[in-house]
Amino acid sequence: MNRMKEAAIIAVGMILMGWFVKCGIDNFANKDRQVTVKGLAEREVPADRVTWSISTTEMGNDLPALYQRISQQADKIKRFLVQNGLNEKEITINPPSVNDLEANTWSENRKSYRYTAHTTVTVYTKKVEKVNEVIYRQGDLLEQGVAIESGYPDYELASFQELKPEMMEEAIKAAQKTAEQFADASNSSLGGIKTAGQGQFEIDDRDQNTPYIKKVRVVTTVTYTLK
Repeated sequence: MNRMKEAAIIAVGMILMGWFVKCGIDNFANKDRQVTVKGLAEREVPADRVTWSISTTEMGNDLPALYQRISQQADKIKRFLVQNGLNEKEITINPPSVNDLEANTWSENRKSYRYTAHTTVTVYTKKVEKVNEVIYRQGDLLEQGVAIESGYPDYELASFQELKPEMMEEAIKAAQKTAEQFADASNSSLGGIKTAGQGQFEIDDRDQNTPYIKKVRVVTTVTYTLK
């Protein structure tokens, strides 16, 4: 009886050892069976915030009178913006800066005026479409005698953080679809995610003519195991 027990124990031990060896061989054979794919998500969304600066300059020799004129010009710009649908809280008038041409000892002022005064009116608003409309009406200021220097508006996508989770999900699904196609083509089945990296989000203008339409893009890299 003792010999039979010993033989049975040895037999079970050999079976277990063989099973462990087989598992080790399988794991070694399958350790490199994986696929790394990229998933892309893209969207075109309208900008939801804009910063727009309008500048004006006045010249003269009488400093107090010059300051009064530049202030009047800034008030005209502000009134023009309000009349066209923008809120006073969205408009900022920067203090005027004055340049004394005779104060620079390295230059010869041969102009008929001594001072130049410059000020900028800045619009910061979520009314992107309204600003786009007002841009085409700047000629109204010229008719009022306001010489302006209007820069290109700076459009932003303030709601970007709200888009990130949805776009990441789209990118991962796209990566999974590509991995499944690879698995089918290699007569394998797709396993779980081994590693995943969040790609860099990119926000660009759709094109140079429509900077108020933003193109958001993200590429994620995912590594799946294969069975």
